[in-house]
Amino acid sequence: MAQIAEDLFLLLLDNASAQPALDKRRRERVLSAAVLLDLAYACRIRPAMADEPIQAGLLVALAGDWPPDPVADPAFQLLQRRPLPAAAALGKLRKHTQQNLELHLERTGQIRRVRLPGKGFRTSPAYCWPLTDRERVSQARSALLAALFDGQTPVPAVAAIVCLLHAVDGLGAVLSLNERGWRWVHARATEISTGGWVDDAATALPEMNLAVTTSALRAALM
Repeated sequence: MAQIAEDLFLLLLDNASAQPALDKRRRERVLSAAVLLDLAYACRIRPAMADEPIQAGLLVALAGDWPPDPVADPAFQLLQRRPLPAAAALGKLRKHTQQNLELHLERTGQIRRVRLPGKGFRTSPAYCWPLTDRERVSQARSALLAALFDGQTPVPAVAAIVCLLHAVDGLGAVLSLNERGWRWVHARATEISTGGWVDDAATALPEMNLAVTTSALRAALM
């Protein structure tokens, strides 16, 4: 399951308009990055290392028998064709990632599609996406707030969301704070972005791969 991308999109939809609260350009790129991080956390992709026969930093698809994932599979198939720089992968994925998320979350009953009244000569219909159940987004928001304000070590999915939104200056899409609150949040988000949330245990390979891939994607987003 593409937990990082799904939770991020639900957080962006969690507002009165039921439309994602981030401008199109940043939204397309940050959702595409979230899908790639879901693949990294599942150890399906990783950045190439300096001692490998391909350019260091390119995102590489790994071999394995993976269950179907309608949200993440298009990104995986893209990297199966050839390794790509993070920026190139984001550019190729950005046009369809949100649509894939919308269709999947609607199909699984987590959001519903509502057509907005037409205005002017718009060629394609516009929709909003009300949440059908607030439990999942409430849990994601609580975990996000606990990581940012209570000093809790974030779980990997929440750490990834913080890092991505911080990279595109997009935390304002999910939080409403005064100036003092923003100073705190930016400092804490910067701290989380250094990767201190990663468990040093040998069993934490998925977290380590997620952190390394997050660093590569943050550079591309910024």
